[in-house]
Amino acid sequence: MSDVLIVGTGHGGAQAAIALRQHGFAGSITMAGAEPDLPYERPPLSKDYLAGDRERERLLIRPAGFWHERAIGLRLGNAGAAVDPAARKVTLENGDTLPFGSMVWAAGGTPRRLPRPGQDLARVHSIRSLADVDRLRSELAATRRVAIIGGGYIGLEAAAVLAKLGKSVTVLEALDRVLARVTAEPISRFYEREHRAHGVEVRTGVTVDRITEKDGAAAGVRLADGEVLAADMVIVAIGIEPAVAPLLAAGAAGGNGVEVDDYCRTSLPGIFAVGDCAAHENRFAGGARVRIESVQNAHDQATTAAKAIAGAPEPYAAIPWFWSNQYDLRLQTVGLALGHDELVVRGDPKARSFSVLYLRQGRVVALDCVNAVRDYVQGRRLILDKMTIAPASLADMSRQLKELPA
Repeated sequence: MSDVLIVGTGHGGAQAAIALRQHGFAGSITMAGAEPDLPYERPPLSKDYLAGDRERERLLIRPAGFWHERAIGLRLGNAGAAVDPAARKVTLENGDTLPFGSMVWAAGGTPRRLPRPGQDLARVHSIRSLADVDRLRSELAATRRVAIIGGGYIGLEAAAVLAKLGKSVTVLEALDRVLARVTAEPISRFYEREHRAHGVEVRTGVTVDRITEKDGAAAGVRLADGEVLAADMVIVAIGIEPAVAPLLAAGAAGGNGVEVDDYCRTSLPGIFAVGDCAAHENRFAGGARVRIESVQNAHDQATTAAKAIAGAPEPYAAIPWFWSNQYDLRLQTVGLALGHDELVVRGDPKARSFSVLYLRQGRVVALDCVNAVRDYVQGRRLILDKMTIAPASLADMSRQLKELPA
């Protein structure tokens, strides 16, 4: 039996194991994950790794010997399929059972499937794992036209890489603007213009009817109005589904993710959940229960769970942050814009360096900063200090944010 079993070997799972040892936990630790690879970084998959600019070995969160040196066992290549909270054991997909004293569920999520015919054809891809991107890269030499279904971060990052590789890329977004679920219209329109300027065709407000087929492989995308867009490759990038079915089946509270408290404890005794699959009440969202799909959240929640297990409990209170690289643009987000009631655009988007500040009841609650590192760094203080500042002052580029209010 492992004193602590960690299900999931992504950022959350790896950090949970690392933090347990850092905080003096001397018991046995086992990490079990669905993928056959050692724990690795996911953000580069849709960026540097897809572009061929980063080698596989440079994705590793820690060198191979790190886990052995710290007596952290690895069971790779099998996902957790069932949880028995009373017997304190997890059954893997291959039928093996792993008993535990405490468990950290860090299984992340799986790519959301397109609810239309054609999802399972050859040359239809998602971008979630190393294996996903390896398959995609192996087909690039024979690919001229790519259709990307979904205008979120993953879809746009992939579009930027593929356009730079000389592919003809079309992005298809069902909503009326890209990034509509995660950012404000000024950011969305800016990125639409940037992608079009780089040769990407961006179509918004379109509904996909099916992925068309030729000889068992994707040949294009047919839209609801009957138009068919030819494509040698289709990438489906419409989000993830949190991998929590075994926990919910075992009786854990949840739905869109599994519910956790301030210490990342689920409603099942001895079982914690972190990262993409954990729905928690976040003070930066006005106390709303949210799932945050970011490396920062996975890392910080994993540390919170590890501290609780190691006997040094400390509630999760980290400010959320996120980044996205597209072309020569770096978008940095801090805070959560949920429930904002006012926007301030700081700077000129035409200059390709600007920020959007989100206010709720007069207070700054989040920033999106495009090539504006100084605003990003200084804006954190405005959020943490719950600053109420006049919108005109926030928009005044003659003053740095750190000088406000004054």
